[in-house]
Amino acid sequence: VPLQPPPGHAFCLEPATAKEMLTSDSCLRVQLRCMCMREWLVEDVLCFLHHSEEELKRQGPSLLNTLCTNSYLDIEKTASWFQMLVKNAWELMPQSHHCQLTVLPTARSCKIRLTNGQETLSVQMIFGVPLDDDDGGGN
Repeated sequence: VPLQPPPGHAFCLEPATAKEMLTSDSCLRVQLRCMCMREWLVEDVLCFLHHSEEELKRQGPSLLNTLCTNSYLDIEKTASWFQMLVKNAWELMPQSHHCQLTVLPTARSCKIRLTNGQETLSVQMIFGVPLDDDDGGGN
């Protein structure tokens, strides 16, 4: 499952050696980005960088408050949040009346089992973050 940062946030892979760079132990720092232009044009969010914490509380929690630990994306918080999202979404699906969804315990991914009485389907979703092309030579 590719994770994209929400507006006003950016994922930054912590510097590491080439060998360590793409391991599951890599650290993703979450940085806030200026949203003033969107705030002025679209008027749907407040800029995280240029408003007080008190003002920002009115628009709901930011990614830093929800899925991060010390400004780093926390895979266990992310997995727990995603598992809850899957459970809640499944309840709204018409198929939920015919199949049972079970979210299996795991801390770093999302494992689900769908059962319709006779057949069982197991799925594991692993999170990934697309790396930006910082050298400007991308597509």
